[in-house]
Amino acid sequence: MRKKEPKKKRSPWIWILTGILVVLALVVTGAIVWGSGIYKQLDGFSKPKEESRFGQFEDNPTVTTPKWEGKERVNILLLGGDARGLEKNEVPRSDSILVASFDPVTKKAHLFSVLRDTYVDIDGRGKGRINTAITLGGPQLAMKTVGDLLGLDIQYYVYTDFEGFKALIDTIGGVNFEVEKNMHYTDKADKNKYDIDLKAGYQLLDGDKALQYVRFRHDAMSDFTRTERQRNLLQAVAKELQSTWNILKMQKILQSVSPYIETNLEVSDMLKLGQLGVESHVAGTAQVPPMDMIADENVGGASVLAVKNKDNLLTYVQEKLAEDETQATPSPSPDAEGGSTNSGTTTAN
Repeated sequence: MRKKEPKKKRSPWIWILTGILVVLALVVTGAIVWGSGIYKQLDGFSKPKEESRFGQFEDNPTVTTPKWEGKERVNILLLGGDARGLEKNEVPRSDSILVASFDPVTKKAHLFSVLRDTYVDIDGRGKGRINTAITLGGPQLAMKTVGDLLGLDIQYYVYTDFEGFKALIDTIGGVNFEVEKNMHYTDKADKNKYDIDLKAGYQLLDGDKALQYVRFRHDAMSDFTRTERQRNLLQAVAKELQSTWNILKMQKILQSVSPYIETNLEVSDMLKLGQLGVESHVAGTAQVPPMDMIADENVGGASVLAVKNKDNLLTYVQEKLAEDETQATPSPSPDAEGGSTNSGTTTAN
């Protein structure tokens, strides 16, 4: 049996959906969506084919997107792209890949961070890194590929790039955050536009510095620690988004990020998900694949992350979905014979 990881108290569900790549629209604006300006901005997230950065991809009838009826589990793929140095019609690889999963029955929400170098089967394209799926078939193929890895039907996606993330942070006035160590990296390939130079300490991060923080991966654990940094910063961003001031200027926030956002969510979907989010709580987060299920492989002279056993990974995901990290760990109490028994489980506030 898999050894359970230590239980940790998590913040309310809203930091997942509001913090990550501007999906805050699903809940925060759900309460004020009757404003015509806000409705228009939300509706602008779903781009027509002629305006979409993915307009060159035709729908693949063999790769279907499951429809959410409102009663079964709903999964949202959150993608962050690195479009530096690309032409207008070129599609960047997914620099960040996350899946937010909600169960409308149990009201539990889970978040999975997917390692971008995971080597997987890509429908109709053979094997490749999971972050390349979007470049081969757009969001439709990315949803199918990530869904196959996790064993989940993914109904929706939300995509943004570096500039969208920066626009969000700058529009809310930055975010106060503790940078845990000095971070420095120089890259002349993009003419030093995205160099990283951060000092350790508590500070106000503007859009540029916040992007530096979530991009940094030049330490011993590389992408493994980077995904954790992303979750931590997004939690801080969400708290800022929940402030009365930022709620009042929600239309301005949405307007600033709208050019960089793409999704297949309609406003009606956002409202349904917003209601579900209000009723839900974050039951857990996890990295996929976990460290003990990864095998380093070399393909064409490049290092990739292979999954040791696909069935074990699918089981792992289902185990995580069944867990609730907001439940306190039972405390042992002495029994009559000097042993210990578990007391009842209580729910953390």
